[in-house]
Amino acid sequence: MRAAVLGRPVSHSLSPLLHRAAYAALGLTDWTYDALDVGAEDLPPLLAGLGEEWRGFSVTMPCKQAAVDVADEVEPLPRLLHAANTLVHTETGWRAENTDVTGVGMALQLGGVEQVDHAVLVGAGGTAAAAAVALSSLGARHVDVVVREPSRAADLRRVFDVLGVSTTVTPLAAADLAAPVVVSTVPLAAQPDLLALPWRSEQTVLDVLYAPWPTPLAQRVAAVGGTVIGGLEVLFWQATVQVELFTGQAAPIGAMRAALDAAVATR
Repeated sequence: MRAAVLGRPVSHSLSPLLHRAAYAALGLTDWTYDALDVGAEDLPPLLAGLGEEWRGFSVTMPCKQAAVDVADEVEPLPRLLHAANTLVHTETGWRAENTDVTGVGMALQLGGVEQVDHAVLVGAGGTAAAAAVALSSLGARHVDVVVREPSRAADLRRVFDVLGVSTTVTPLAAADLAAPVVVSTVPLAAQPDLLALPWRSEQTVLDVLYAPWPTPLAQRVAAVGGTVIGGLEVLFWQATVQVELFTGQAAPIGAMRAALDAAVATR
C-alpha cells in the first residue's frame, strides 16, 4: 500500500516521518509513504493515473482547494472550507477530508487555550478557514481577521457567517491584535510584516509554521513575554487523524510522538 504528501514545496515536510513511524508501529510493513512535488494543476492527471495500491494523500499548499475540486466525494467540512488537506481512496474514488481543524484545535487546547471568546486570525487561506472552525469550537464569538488586502477575506467571512461567529476585517497595517489568542497562518515570506505589530505578553499565539523554527514571529512573541505554540503540534495531531483514515486503525500516538521528538532534537 502507498501514501504520500502532495505539495510545492514539499521537501521540508515532516509528514513522511510521522506516517512511516505510524505504519511501522502498526506492523504495516508493506506500506510506504513518500513526498511528491505537485502543483494544483498537476493534481487531476496525477489522481487519474493511480492504481489501487494508493490509499491516501496528505495535501499541503498549493493543492488544498484543488483537492476539493478534483475529489469524487467531499465531506461537509472541506466543502464548507473549500479546502482539503487529506484525500482518501475509497471504492468509488477519492474522498476529500480536512484534518487541519483537529490539528489547530488540539494545538490550542494543549497550549492552554481551553476556551476563547475573542481571537485574532492572521491570513485568509485554506489553513485560516480550518482555524476558523477550530476557534468556533472553542467558543469564539468574535474574530478579528487581519489581512493585507481585505477583499481577500470574503471566503473566510463566509465560513464565519455559517459558523455564527461575527468578524471584523482589518488591514495588516492597522491591526492592533487586541485579543488574548492569535492564530497566524501566513507564510514565512510574509512574517516580516508582522513583527512591528503590537504583540502583548498576555497573548497566546499559534504560528502554524514549523520549519524553520523558531520563526521570526515566534521569536518576536517570545521576546515580549507571550506564549508561543508552534506548528509542529498542528502537524502532529492532523497526521494522527490521517493515519486512522488511511489505515482504519487507531493512530499509535506514542510512536509518532517519539519519532517527531527525535527528529526535532537533531535539528
